[in-house]
Amino acid sequence: MSERSGGTPPRTLAEALRTRDDDALAALLRARPDLLSPVPNDLSQLATRAGTRASVMRALERLDRFTLQTAEALAASTDPAPYEAVRALMTGDEGDPRVEAALPHAVAALREQALIWGADDRLRLVRTAREILAPSPGHPSPTGLGPTVAEATAGMSPGRIQEIIATAGLPSTHDPVSAVTALAALFTDRTRMAALLDTAPPEALSVLDRLVWGPPYGEITSKPAPPVQWLRDHGLLLPTSTRTVVLPREAALHLRGGRAHRHVEPEPPEILPHPSTSTASPSAVSRPQVVDSAAAAQAFTALATVEELAKEWNEGGPNVLRAGGLSVRDLKRTAAALDVTEPVAAFWVELAYAAGLLAADGEADERYAPTPAYDRWPEMPPAERWARLATAWLGATRTAGLVGGQDSKGRTLAALGPDLDRGAAPEVRRHVLDLLASLPEGTAPDPESVLARLRWERPLRGAVAGRPEDLRARIAAWTLNEAEMLGVTGRGALSSHGRALIAPDGGAMGSFPKPASRTGATPGELSAAGLHAARALAPHLPEPLDHVLLQADLTAVAPGPLLRPLAETLSVLADVESRGGATVYRFTPASVRRALDAGRSASDLHAFLAAHSRTPVPQPLSYLIDDMARRHGHLRIGAASAYVRCDDEAVLDEILADRRSQGLRLRRLAPTVLAAQADPTTLLDGLRTMGLAPAAESAEGDVLITRAHAHRTPPRTPPAPVPDGPPVPAPTLLGAAVRAIRAGDQAATAVRRTLPEPATAAPAGDLPRTTPAETLATVQAAALTGSALWIGYVNAEGAASQRVIAPVRVEGGFVTAYDHTADEVRTYPLHRITGVAELADDPA
Repeated sequence: MSERSGGTPPRTLAEALRTRDDDALAALLRARPDLLSPVPNDLSQLATRAGTRASVMRALERLDRFTLQTAEALAASTDPAPYEAVRALMTGDEGDPRVEAALPHAVAALREQALIWGADDRLRLVRTAREILAPSPGHPSPTGLGPTVAEATAGMSPGRIQEIIATAGLPSTHDPVSAVTALAALFTDRTRMAALLDTAPPEALSVLDRLVWGPPYGEITSKPAPPVQWLRDHGLLLPTSTRTVVLPREAALHLRGGRAHRHVEPEPPEILPHPSTSTASPSAVSRPQVVDSAAAAQAFTALATVEELAKEWNEGGPNVLRAGGLSVRDLKRTAAALDVTEPVAAFWVELAYAAGLLAADGEADERYAPTPAYDRWPEMPPAERWARLATAWLGATRTAGLVGGQDSKGRTLAALGPDLDRGAAPEVRRHVLDLLASLPEGTAPDPESVLARLRWERPLRGAVAGRPEDLRARIAAWTLNEAEMLGVTGRGALSSHGRALIAPDGGAMGSFPKPASRTGATPGELSAAGLHAARALAPHLPEPLDHVLLQADLTAVAPGPLLRPLAETLSVLADVESRGGATVYRFTPASVRRALDAGRSASDLHAFLAAHSRTPVPQPLSYLIDDMARRHGHLRIGAASAYVRCDDEAVLDEILADRRSQGLRLRRLAPTVLAAQADPTTLLDGLRTMGLAPAAESAEGDVLITRAHAHRTPPRTPPAPVPDGPPVPAPTLLGAAVRAIRAGDQAATAVRRTLPEPATAAPAGDLPRTTPAETLATVQAAALTGSALWIGYVNAEGAASQRVIAPVRVEGGFVTAYDHTADEVRTYPLHRITGVAELADDPA
């Protein structure tokens, strides 16, 4: 675990990085990919970038609780701190074998991410991390510790310091520095400190108990109570202002038994089974099958819900708000149409959008509608349709759970609107499913234990000020609910097709799925994990049925999923009354009229029901169809503004006498014809509300068959996920970056030989300067001997750089050489080389 350079301890982080091998540098860049944007020129620049506040904060946010506690202990210790001092702060006086066993791994993790450096006897926390984590005057650390005695007494008068050490029973000194050192030595001496506290009043010890675990600051009056005055006189409370005192760090550590943290958590919390799950029950063997069946049923419901949503918006959905997204009213209407709550409706809308099935049409009066990709959607096998939905959900950064909340400016977040992307969402979703997969098959987790594990793994990640739960915890809670609605889990446990969805062959953890093509995804575009999940789900999906059960109460029961032609026809002829394991359809006069308007005749409807019902067609349903067919088209509506014609004059008399027709402004043109000021559509709707069954007719007098006109958007690409920071670099990129950094560092630190006059070596960091003749001669000699040179080079844009090259060929005013800095063969014009110098030692 030590870092040494030729037996000499490194003096800076850059020197510590130079002692690392290529694998260690690659591990650093993999753990902190933001350091690669752009690739650093050398190790000094890498070290500088690794110490910036934004990068350090991002690295701290990705530490688990125990590793973060180790960094906090280092921040509360001296700089540099020996490993034993850190161990003492973590274990306390009593020791803890679990902490001692886990501490080397935490130190190694901090060193790998360049948050600490130095040998074990001189561990140094990066300065920026110390500023974030270390206690300071007015800023207690996460450990609850205050400043040291030296920091707290920095502005105190020498006379007051001498009074404190005298009251504490210490000999007076000649200068304040030695006095502060003596007081700090008293507080860190367990025996003398215990003897001092034995003389304290009980009320003073109570005051210390309230401050010992933080915050260490307290307010006092101009005339403190005797217990507080005793603590002030003995230096156990030091003033930070006229009204504020602080408990020094050394005294707090003594009272804590040497521990920097009240609760040290070296191990992650265990994922516990849900209290309702009993693995010891006799049915435990069959529970995985029950989970798969329940998840498959929910997966089928998810497909039906998405189809119902697309059908609801088939002729053009709600308008797009000026700021983007759905209005609250439109979301309520959609929720009512899907028979779900508004948050659940927001989830289905966002899921269909993420899968590329719904989008805005981009027209002047912009509204939402299905995309062309949805037209191919019904032709896909159900299992592959589900896999596409699940894959889109797993990789989406849009977070439906935020809908209805407010952004940082107090504006309400709308479904399908902006500001719903959260880069951490895909990682949290996948990780929650990974935690579920760690349990035995068929076992549902306790949600609280899942959230506790996430808080341990990322204690600083995604915290939201003023809220008890951070963003990751809320996303995790939403993930558990959404996975159940989508059918990834069943009865709270991960299903077999859910396990296939997160299988390792589906891609690296945290990676985003490949975006679908502009014209929509096809089954062949599913990832390997998606296809594997589809194959795992297919056997559990119910087979579509070709029949229903008609009942005398004008309902039809579909005991399972129906074949698509049957389902489409039945949805026109009847209204869905309830969904679930069995779907209930109800026949009404309006639904039968809808089928007649679509061009079906009464005989067609009778034949359809007789062919697809396992029970006899009830007489009331036959009477309903015949009655509506007899009345359908008895009235004719045309365009005058509009007119009504009927061979039965008595019917027209009834319409004129009905008070409900006054808004239509009807008048009789002939015994069998009425004229209206309303348009034909309004006239049709008005007469239907009066219980009549009119039919529209063309200018030729033929009955118009009304069919829905599907509205589609132009080809749309599903929304691209917004990554949470730079993506993890690929191994090829890591290898190239490490070689480039090594070469650049070699060029910056290479030792040059002194050339004879007038060509003298340039100081480190300056470009070498030689005459053109000397440059040519030196380069030609290096090409013959195969040696490397250090050159100064100015490119066409005027940017100067230093490079280490190994010349291969010199001709025509150009030198072709292997550039160690770029790790490739390049050709350089000789007139752009400012000078050359030989290296003391050729690069390996």
